[in-house]
Amino acid sequence: MKKLVLFDLDGTLLNTINDLGTSCNYALEKCGFKPHPLNAYPFMVGNGVRKLIQRAQPTASEAEIDRITAAFKEYYDHHNCDTTVPYNGIHDLLRRLTEAGVAVAVTSNKYEAAVIDIVRHYFPDIPFVALRGQIEGRPVKPDPSIVFSVLNDHPTPKADVLYVGDSAVDIETARRACVESVGVTWGFSPVSHLRNAFADYIVSTPAEILKIAGIG
Repeated sequence: MKKLVLFDLDGTLLNTINDLGTSCNYALEKCGFKPHPLNAYPFMVGNGVRKLIQRAQPTASEAEIDRITAAFKEYYDHHNCDTTVPYNGIHDLLRRLTEAGVAVAVTSNKYEAAVIDIVRHYFPDIPFVALRGQIEGRPVKPDPSIVFSVLNDHPTPKADVLYVGDSAVDIETARRACVESVGVTWGFSPVSHLRNAFADYIVSTPAEILKIAGIG
């Protein structure tokens, strides 16, 4: 049985895309740029807010990116739970893992203050051992530093760790950290991206993760 399961957040535990897209559009318009259809945002997310802004407005200068990012956070901090919902079966998955004695943690490219706020809102009863997001001085995924940060605070043999995410970024993060990866098909990335990144497992339901973790 695995001892620690690390989860990406956006597209893995929670469907956050409409709140992300709405916040980005607010920031773009506030700074004088055109918004995008919400269905365009799954192709822009996954590498942190700044990269999202750069993809949404590729001609913007660094100073403009700074202004748009600040406007995004100003809005998102108050609207990050407007339409966001957990994916079906996720709460039961987290509950069954923790009841079986498996530690769970979140490792996201979203800025850390928002990670903590959102996870505590949607999963107040789940005893996560770590909630990690993007912070100054720590590279974003696929750099594995965020994984090592969790392992530093919650030491676990890498053979006993599972990393779950919905994108090639997550699978590459797991590979660089030398832990097994699970790609989920319900998130923001096509299944082909997970296959091309050589995910160790690809699942279409949260219940399948329990079996991979050695439960049930």
